Amino acid sequence: MNTPFTDDQRWQLVLRRDSRADGQFVTAVRSTGIYCRPSCPAKHALRKNVAFFLSPTEAERAGFRPCRRCHPRDANADAQVKPIQRLCRYIETHLDQPLTLTELSQQVHLSPHHLQRTFKRVMGVSPRQYVEACRAAQLKQQLKESGTVTNAIYNAGYRSPSRLYEQTRLGMTPTIYRRGGAGMKMSYTIVDCALGRLLVAATEKGVCFVSLSDSDAALEAALSGDYHAAEIQRDDAGLRQQVSMVLKHLAGKQPNPELPLDIQGTAFQRQVWEALRAIPYGQTRTYGEIAEALGKPGAARAVGHACGANPVALVIPCHRAVGSTGQLTGYRWGVERKEKLLAQEARRAKSHA
Repeated sequence: MNTPFTDDQRWQLVLRRDSRADGQFVTAVRSTGIYCRPSCPAKHALRKNVAFFLSPTEAERAGFRPCRRCHPRDANADAQVKPIQRLCRYIETHLDQPLTLTELSQQVHLSPHHLQRTFKRVMGVSPRQYVEACRAAQLKQQLKESGTVTNAIYNAGYRSPSRLYEQTRLGMTPTIYRRGGAGMKMSYTIVDCALGRLLVAATEKGVCFVSLSDSDAALEAALSGDYHAAEIQRDDAGLRQQVSMVLKHLAGKQPNPELPLDIQGTAFQRQVWEALRAIPYGQTRTYGEIAEALGKPGAARAVGHACGANPVALVIPCHRAVGSTGQLTGYRWGVERKEKLLAQEARRAKSHA
């Protein structure tokens, strides 16, 4: 919560080294050019040399650099992340309630506008998108466990079946999902590419599966996945445009293919996938860096699992996620392919620089 302080009040908090003020503002010393968190253990400067800023960004814009002893940027990040994390837990345990933006903002004592911006910055999705993702995930679990589809819909927090169809991104009805995709239509094609054989599959809503292998049989077996009862047929002509875009991407002619997608994932997986798509062509990020960017330091392993769950290789570039020292690990389609992809992207990015 951003509490308004006068400069005199801020100075008293600094003199007391009150850690409760960390993240509320930073204190900058003109004589050293350094800014700190209020609780910094360093010797206090003279009051006349001290200025206050609401955030590290403001202090840095004024020419100050962060203290290496108290790391004020971390304090500010914690102040933003912790209330959002609490709100996420609240959402997950109150899915049976309407959960409007106004009601959620009251839980963390922020204005709706401030909550919308902060939540998106920390989580990578809006509060509404997070609520929808949690309900969709709970619906899938309920469909597997519940005796009836109607019970599953209401147990997942949807007010009515019509609200489910308006909000969910299942890409199919709950009954079809519960039956392993029975009645669902999916088409696919397999072509040659620089990395072996490439399979692209799609529903009527968008591309749902992209995979690489040396074996057509292995690709077709992988495609069935969760949809073992779906109606899957090969359609080389019908998917020509989608395949062309993926091949152009592989050739470096279309760095960011904008294909309509029909994929499902947890809220966290979708955050990771969006972060992967934001990595510039020809660059990489470590799993830890992606976790940090999502406001979840320490979640590097979870980021790796989300990369492994990516159903549309290349379109969502999970190959751009690497180990902490830059080592190439954890690529479902083989480290050798990952190495070739990254080397090719780096060369093309450099040639267009």
